[in-house]
Amino acid sequence: MGRIINRRPDRMGRFLLGALPFVIVLALYLLGSAARLADNPNDKLLPSLASLADGVVRVAVDADRRTGVVLLWTDTASSLGRLGQGLLISTALGLAWGIGNGLIPLVRAGLSPLVAVVSMVPPMAVLPILFIVFGLGELSKVVLIVIGVAPCLIRALEQRVGEMPAEQLIKAQTLGASTWQIVTRVVVPQMLPRLIDSVRLQLGPAWLFLISAEAIAAEDGLGYRIFLVRRYLAMDVILPYVAWITLLAFAFDFALKQLNRQAFPWLSAGKGEA
Repeated sequence: MGRIINRRPDRMGRFLLGALPFVIVLALYLLGSAARLADNPNDKLLPSLASLADGVVRVAVDADRRTGVVLLWTDTASSLGRLGQGLLISTALGLAWGIGNGLIPLVRAGLSPLVAVVSMVPPMAVLPILFIVFGLGELSKVVLIVIGVAPCLIRALEQRVGEMPAEQLIKAQTLGASTWQIVTRVVVPQMLPRLIDSVRLQLGPAWLFLISAEAIAAEDGLGYRIFLVRRYLAMDVILPYVAWITLLAFAFDFALKQLNRQAFPWLSAGKGEA
């Protein structure tokens, strides 16, 4: 009998095994919803699929009576704008600062301790400070994402640079390469796919910081809408919003994964991936 660690499912098997947990969760939800609605038809905790569909139409199709806009798409545009700015700034800092800390000893000695300390500060703890310093507008939300994500990217890239074979750097210097040439031609090409992988791992925390900031001080956004309707126990709106946020996060992760595979196929080949 073959060992279970050597048994690999085919494509259909992977699909079925991956879908099974979702089917179980959906079935449990439907059973729980049916039981609660049977006891109380006005129960709002586990709305029926019909109620969820009505909620989706209300926020994603029909215009809001007060503002005249379709709420889901307006909130999505606002949240993605904040998230995009925060991730772009964090990625730029992670690339430049991480390579500097990992490659240049003088930079590492001066800045690595600062990054280590900042990365240990809970970002949500400084949110009130950000609101005081930067106000309740867009800047404070973007800065929160940067504070929460950038130090982790910097430390991850610093470690990756430190793991590079010393022979590569020695050979480049032997051939007369300057520090700038070593950075641009040796280090950066190897670090870009690893930076993308690190950004993928930080998507969850970035969404968390965004939703938290929008819940406290915002006039639109996905997090703002969820915490606005919670006072009415509007689960028919909250659950679709949560599902939409999850879908967006998954789409971003998938897009970054495909970008790595297409732009840097040598990385996947080195890992033995299909």
